[in-house]
Amino acid sequence: MKSVCVYCGSSDGAKPLYAEAARGFGRALVDAGLALVYGGGKVGLMGVIADEVMAAGGRAIGVIPELLVNKEVGHNGLTELHVVPDMHQRKKMMADLSDAFVAMPGGAGTLEELFEVYTWAQLGYHQKPVALLNIDGYYDPLIAMLEHTVQEGFMRRTYFDILQVDADPAGLIAKLRGYQPPPKDKWAGSRDVV
Repeated sequence: MKSVCVYCGSSDGAKPLYAEAARGFGRALVDAGLALVYGGGKVGLMGVIADEVMAAGGRAIGVIPELLVNKEVGHNGLTELHVVPDMHQRKKMMADLSDAFVAMPGGAGTLEELFEVYTWAQLGYHQKPVALLNIDGYYDPLIAMLEHTVQEGFMRRTYFDILQVDADPAGLIAKLRGYQPPPKDKWAGSRDVV
């Protein structure tokens, strides 16, 4: 594992601890020798983690659509900044450049990006780990909803277990490194949902 894609908010959120956790995760990535791949913004948690990675001597690779660069939210102080035509190409490039995916707190965009790579893992399109940095229980309601999908027979336990969760940056990185993907049998045993 050489790089980790981080999805997170373009806002700092309501609590200062979110930005502090983003700085902590940025330092943990650098300490682990991992490059940051992210959405290329300079605002919110995106800017916080990128600034921390760069300040700690790490590598930060941003991928941003032209529309957002034109609105002056592109981060010019990165190791690399790729400007792409649209969101689809942004997400593809971020996925191609990354060996793992982590969602920190964020809004609809963060959730959309997380669920895309999570679904790809379930379907066997990639074998990379997908994770939540669950800062201050931010993702507890989402984890409960996913547990509900298993209980109601819409997702197999095997696919629920793809999602790695930890509140500690170093602990999460250890889980990413130790991840073992499920067998590629999405449609086999469809009655075995729990």
